Amino acid sequence: MRPVKIIVDSTCDLTEEFLRKNDIEVAPLGIIFGEESYHDGVDITVPDLYKKVDEKHLLPKTSALSIEELHEIFQKWNEKGYDIFFICISSDFSSCYQNAKIASEEFENHVVCFDSRNLSSGIGLLILKACKFRDQQKSIQEIETMLKDFVPRVRSQFAVETLDYLYKGGRCSSLAFIFGKGFHIRPIIRVKDGKMFVYKKPRGKMINALNTLLDIFKEDLKNLDPDCVMITHSLADESEVYLRNELKKIIPESMIMTTRAGCVVSSHCGKGTIGILYIVNQ
Repeated sequence: MRPVKIIVDSTCDLTEEFLRKNDIEVAPLGIIFGEESYHDGVDITVPDLYKKVDEKHLLPKTSALSIEELHEIFQKWNEKGYDIFFICISSDFSSCYQNAKIASEEFENHVVCFDSRNLSSGIGLLILKACKFRDQQKSIQEIETMLKDFVPRVRSQFAVETLDYLYKGGRCSSLAFIFGKGFHIRPIIRVKDGKMFVYKKPRGKMINALNTLLDIFKEDLKNLDPDCVMITHSLADESEVYLRNELKKIIPESMIMTTRAGCVVSSHCGKGTIGILYIVNQ
């Protein structure tokens, strides 16, 4: 059996240390400001992104990995004698998955394209499982079958500090934006079945939204998969410290992994966004 190479897109929001340690290649999505194009995490960082937004008074657009880019990556690893497991952002958010399917056609059974039905470290949690299965010498087809069982069990929810990015990006109506601003709503956005929706609407200061995230987590505590709990945020360091300290009171600190949202996720959710993400048992 050929060795397995795991390839992910840059929306997985895992740490460079984890990616390097687990020999994972990251394919960056595009970030576009008018005529300027960048690659997520390669030639633009999240602080750079927010600086450009402030300077240009313009939100960036994001672009999927192209068929050509994906074909080049698949061909490289296929020629090196690897079977390839590619996992990406939900097909409801991006055309990465559809493009990957087209790019993989000529490689027969040597490439599996996996639709995470999630985003950010919701994808990351699935990647952790995929790495475990790879290290158990599972084939890419076996990894696909085993991973499908975990997809509906991923719990991804984020507290959004400002509605500006969701509104300007077209993911929040003008009425909801005005209402949310007026009542100081810090919505909890959850991902389910590959789509985002408003799960809770805490009002007031951001601490109320953080406590709502903790309450949601506590409800799932008895059914928690023990591998990992992610705290993922976009320049929300103070909120991260608070959530980590609160989580340490109820679960071992060794279970907690903090990651930072990349440019794609940050461009849609905005500065201060933070989430708790984990997998529940069946």
